Formats: sequence, C-alpha cells, structure tokens
Amino acid sequence: MTQDIVIKAENLDLTFQTNDGPIQALKDVDLEINRGEFVSFIGPSGCGKTTFLRVIAALEHPTGGSICVNGMTPDEARCKRAYGYVFQAAGLYPWRTIAGNIKLPLEIMGYSKEDQNKSVRKVMELVDLEGFDKKFPWQLSGGMQQRASIARALAFDADILLMDEPFGALDEIVRDHLNEQLLKLWSRTNKTIAFVTHSIPEAVYLSTKIVVMSPRPGRITDVIDSTLPKERPLDIRDTPEFLEIAHRVREGLRAGHAYDD
Repeated sequence: MTQDIVIKAENLDLTFQTNDGPIQALKDVDLEINRGEFVSFIGPSGCGKTTFLRVIAALEHPTGGSICVNGMTPDEARCKRAYGYVFQAAGLYPWRTIAGNIKLPLEIMGYSKEDQNKSVRKVMELVDLEGFDKKFPWQLSGGMQQRASIARALAFDADILLMDEPFGALDEIVRDHLNEQLLKLWSRTNKTIAFVTHSIPEAVYLSTKIVVMSPRPGRITDVIDSTLPKERPLDIRDTPEFLEIAHRVREGLRAGHAYDD
C-alpha cells in the first residue's frame, strides 16, 4: 500500500443477517481514495453509500474482502482518531452551547481545557461561526447547525472527514452556500473527504472523484475523475465541462439499474 492511498477496499462484501433472511448491502467493492481527494458517493437510496462510509468508520464490519484506512484496519484507525464523522442530522445536544457541542469529543479524549478552547476557536473560524460560541443549537439556522456539526468533526484535527449527506435536508440556496464553504474548507485544510449525496450537481461541483453505485447489492458502476479546476465558482455548473461530467454520472446511474441481481 503506497503512502498516498488513504482508504483501500478490495473485493469488499457486506451481508446483513435479518429475520427475513440475509441482505447483501455491498458486493465486490474495489476502491482507492488518495490523500487530499474529495470523493463523492452517489447512487439510489439503499445502494450502500452510507454503509460503505460506516465500514470505513468501523461502525459496520465487512463479511468479505478487505479494507484499510491509513494502512490500518478501520477499528485501529478509529482508535487512532483518524477520521471525523458528520451525520445527516447535525445531532447537537440542545442543552450545550455551540462551543460546548464542538468540544465534546475533546472532553471525551481528555484534552486540557486550554487545548479544548484553542481548538474550538480554530474550527469555529474555519466554518465561519465566530461569535456564536455561546449560542444554543435552537438559536441557529439549520445550515449553521450543520456547520457546527462539521466543526465538531474537525475539532481533533483528523486527516479524514466522512460526511453522510450533511446538506440533504437544507433548501437549495443554503445548500449552494454550504457547498461553496465546504470547498473553501477543504482547500484550507487539505483533508481527505468522503461525501455521500443523492444530488448529481452537488457531487460534480464538490468532487475530485465521483463514485457511482448501483442499487442493492451496492456495486461500483463507475469511478469518474473530475477534470474541473480546484477553484470552482457556482456558475461553473453552467459550463459544458461540468454538464459533460454530470451526464456521465447520470449514465452510470442508469447502467447500475441494468444489473440483474
């Protein structure tokens, strides 16, 4: 495994045992994610996008094949605090201030008060939430709550950021704004980001690599390396190059539906 490969899956399978019988969520997944890449996973509901993210995070365990995270098993990577995880819902504790929510993982990890406060100040600046540290979640908009959730995932400075459709519940205007901010954040931090989405424009706009997945059992039908520049104003979405990549993603999604399970 070379130094630049951060996540590597080979022949990965995952089958859940249920009362109604086995359900295969992932099948023969082969994928490499390199350091500093922004990789989006797109596919229909139930195709295994979130399941694959949870396998990276050691929240689910494969039943076949292998996966490495920073050259370790996902369980080892979790112990080494290799990643931060941003869920679909912000998941902020309503009785804690925004600063209190962001510093929670640092408290659990035993960071000193001084280091906690220093980290909170740094990540709140990264997500443009300065001055909101003493506010409570209910005092913030949905978009600001998600930014606080991202700040919490960044608080202990993990190399990898796992994001499970964090903007899916937000309106289009807020989503566009947060997409722009996320690209700026990625550019400033050089994190490796794995991002789940149902939106083709969002996947194309954000990513250096787009992984297209089929309906269950989740297979990879296409891996698209983006040719877009790193600096991406929103109006890049009207360019022929953007539309060509979006067309290829759409074709990959159609191809996935052609599989016979």
